Amino acid sequence: MAAGGGGGAGVCVILNPAAGKGRGAKVEAQVRRAFADVGVTDVRATRARGDERVFALHAIEEGARTIVAVGGDGTWSNVANAIITSRADVRLGLAAAGTGNDFAKTVGVPATDYVATARLAIDGPDVAVDVGRIEGKYFLNVTGFGFDTAVLEDVEKITLLRGDLVYAYSALRQLFGYAGIAIDVTTLKERRGVVQHLMLIIANGRNFGGAFRIAPEASLTDGRLDAIAIRTASPLRRMRLFAAASRGTHGSQPEVRTEQASSFTLSFPSPPAYETDGEYNRASSPTLEVRCVPRALRVVTPIATAAQA
Repeated sequence: MAAGGGGGAGVCVILNPAAGKGRGAKVEAQVRRAFADVGVTDVRATRARGDERVFALHAIEEGARTIVAVGGDGTWSNVANAIITSRADVRLGLAAAGTGNDFAKTVGVPATDYVATARLAIDGPDVAVDVGRIEGKYFLNVTGFGFDTAVLEDVEKITLLRGDLVYAYSALRQLFGYAGIAIDVTTLKERRGVVQHLMLIIANGRNFGGAFRIAPEASLTDGRLDAIAIRTASPLRRMRLFAAASRGTHGSQPEVRTEQASSFTLSFPSPPAYETDGEYNRASSPTLEVRCVPRALRVVTPIATAAQA
């Protein structure tokens, strides 16, 4: 645990105006005011996909010690990837302007309170948290396969809803049409064999999709990831699973299997699509390793033990 430096020196803010379907642009003035009040004027607004990483690397080269990312899980993940791969001793602050903002819920930060976030960036404590890794990319919250990816594709088509409702609405639309995906999950303990899944989520954080407690037992500091495997089911059963996941009680359902491990090997009939922190990816191989990287990132949080609970 450590605190930031005095005044605004060493703090850089990277804001994604496109986050949350444009919410980032709407809150930019609020963010700038909140940080200016604590002496931080280095606010950099992205213009294109990938700018978060480039801006973060430039800020690190210029001596930033804390980078506050303003956006959602994807924005936070992109900045985190830059910090981790640079191997610099730089902290990540979280300011919410995205769709689900799930990682912040697990960490326990006041991400929607920009005044509080600005103050924390200056002199707040931090905690070193685990991250996940897949195909050379790091994820803060989850990587997902199957139904999750189908929903993500559908979310991009929706223009009338905002915030947590977007994912919930898309998920309901996919309940009746998604056929499932065949996956063989292997850990050091066992190889399960090929099973048709509705969805497989490998989680570092507890929350997912804005409205779901997908991994209620997950810890950001235990050196393990939580795999939540949900087998295919009838539309009625899917609706019940959907409702249970919103309460975090889905683990008791017969279609659901949960397991904690430091790494998972996943095998598919062909290279699958998958998401990392809401970002769409296409795998380069039909066999993927997902592993935990312990205490890889320092995250600013008002209560340094919050992420460990």
